[in-house]
Amino acid sequence: MSLQPIPKGDLRWGYSTGACATACTKAALLALIEQEDQGAVTIRLPGGQEVLFKIHGCTYSTTGARCATYKDSGDDPDVTNGVEIVCEVQFDERAGVHFLPGEGVGIVTLPGLSVAVGEPAINPVPRKMMHEVTAEVLAQYDLSRGVAIRVIVTGGAAIAQKTLNARLGIEGGISILGTTGLVKPFSASAYIASIEQGIDVAVANGLTEVVINSGGRTEKLLRQLYPHLPMMGFVQYGNWIGETLARIKSTSLNRFTMGMMLGKAVKLAAGMLNTHSSQSSWDKEVVVALAIAAGYPADRCEAIKQLTMARSLTNLFAFTPREPFYQTLALACSRIVRQQTGVLPFDIVLIDATDQYLVFDHLLLNNDQ
Repeated sequence: MSLQPIPKGDLRWGYSTGACATACTKAALLALIEQEDQGAVTIRLPGGQEVLFKIHGCTYSTTGARCATYKDSGDDPDVTNGVEIVCEVQFDERAGVHFLPGEGVGIVTLPGLSVAVGEPAINPVPRKMMHEVTAEVLAQYDLSRGVAIRVIVTGGAAIAQKTLNARLGIEGGISILGTTGLVKPFSASAYIASIEQGIDVAVANGLTEVVINSGGRTEKLLRQLYPHLPMMGFVQYGNWIGETLARIKSTSLNRFTMGMMLGKAVKLAAGMLNTHSSQSSWDKEVVVALAIAAGYPADRCEAIKQLTMARSLTNLFAFTPREPFYQTLALACSRIVRQQTGVLPFDIVLIDATDQYLVFDHLLLNNDQ
C-alpha cells in the first residue's frame, strides 16, 4: 500500500495499478542489482509528484527478483482496491525493456486497443513509467542491460469477471491502467476508459454501427432487437453519456443506436450528459414542458409534478408508438445527442419498466432539424 496518499478535498485519492506496478518494478530491479531486500521505494508520477510505496514479499537471486505491494485506491470504490500487485524482473539478452505475460493480467486478443495483440494488457502510460524507472535504476548503477518485466495480479482473473475486459478481447485477467498514476474518488475513470476502448475495438474489427446502452438489462433487450451485431457491437455507457457520444463522434462509424430507460431519457432531454443520481435528477418542469409541447391538457401536464419516479410516466401516458409524449421526448433527446455527434445518423430506443420498447429511427428524428 502507498504511504503518502495525496489528499484532494474531503476524499482521499489513491493510486492506479500502473503506479503500483512501477513501484514494484523499481523495487525488484534494485533487489536484483543490490542483492538486498527492499522495504519501500519512491517513484515519480507523470504529474511530477513523488510517492512512497511500501513493498512486501521481496525475494531475489542472482538471476531475478520479485516484489509486491497492495493497491490503495483511496476513497474510490474500485474493484482492485487492496489487490496485490507483483512484479518479477530479470536481465534479458535483448536490449530495452520487455513485458512478459503474468498471471492475473489479461492478454490482448483483438485489435483496436492501444496495446498490440498478443501483449499483456499493460496500457501505454504504465509501460512508459516502467520504462523510465528501469532506465533510472540502470543509470544509477551504470549498467547497460536489457530487462524483462512480468506483472502479476493476485486474483486478477476473478476480478476481471467484474469488468468489461472480456468483450474488449482482453482475456485471462485485468488491465494495468493509469494515465496520471492517481485514482480520483468516484471519477469512474476505469469505466469511462472501457467505454472508449469498447467503441475503438468495435471499429477496429470492422463494425460500422454500435448499440450503446445503460447496462445489462437494456443490453439484453437490445441484443434481441439487433441480432446481426456481435457482442462487441454493444457498448454500455452506464451514466457517462457525454463521454460515450464524444468517442462515437471521433470514429468512422456510419450510425449508432441509443437505448435507454425512461429515467435516463428525461434527464438527457434536459441536457444532462451524466445521469448518475449524485450528479443529476430528473427535472419535472422540463417534462411538463414536453407534455405541453405535445399538446396535452394542463391538468394532465400538472399531474407530472406528483410523480416520484420518471418510470411512472407510463401511468399518465400509454407507452405506445402513437402516444405524442414519447415522440416529443425522443425528439428532445435527439437534439442533445445531435449537439454531441453532429450529422451521424442514430436511432433511439425508449424502454419502460416492464421492458417494453419504442423505436424512433433516424428518419423521424432528423425531421426535427
